[in-house]
Amino acid sequence: MLELLVVFVLVFVVQFLTSILGAMSGLFVLAAPLSNDPWTIVTSVYAHDGIGHLFSNSIALVLFGWPIARATSRLRFHAFFLITGAIAGISQILVLSGFASISGAGGASPGVLGASGAVFALLGYLLSGNRLSSGIASVIDVPNWVTYAVFFVVAVIVTLTTFAPGVALIAHFTGFLIGLLAGRARVLHVESSTQRDRVSI
Repeated sequence: MLELLVVFVLVFVVQFLTSILGAMSGLFVLAAPLSNDPWTIVTSVYAHDGIGHLFSNSIALVLFGWPIARATSRLRFHAFFLITGAIAGISQILVLSGFASISGAGGASPGVLGASGAVFALLGYLLSGNRLSSGIASVIDVPNWVTYAVFFVVAVIVTLTTFAPGVALIAHFTGFLIGLLAGRARVLHVESSTQRDRVSI
């Protein structure tokens, strides 16, 4: 997880330098159409729109990511962070572009950047993938559709708590929902050596 914080800072420095040259948007801001600058699907996940944005996402990463990073492999953690962040950003662009097309509003939809979608995915994973949640889920037998409906409602509520002008709510919602589903499926779970020894005896 420490590597992510270092990447955040390094990317922020590069953003600052490229903004002086007027090249930041094409390098870091994910915008429609996605085919114009496809690398921004990755770079936008690690970029931030100012010191405050960088600081808040870094604090959230430490709070939500640290327990998960300790419980999984480094490769899985980084892959999860990048994939969920990219999906969250893409969903934000596609939904806003689709809405603009349907409503007939002119102009391009605003671009998106930041690790918030991935951080929300970590929060979702932390809530549904911990031992307490898994234990409750094993005791209370409910249909899958009820679980998914509850996840959807919780994702909406959590997302609305972050409402503010310029905030990528669709990315927050998407990341959090993916995290909840991934936590339920325990996709980052890695069997410890003690568990392997216990099973093999």
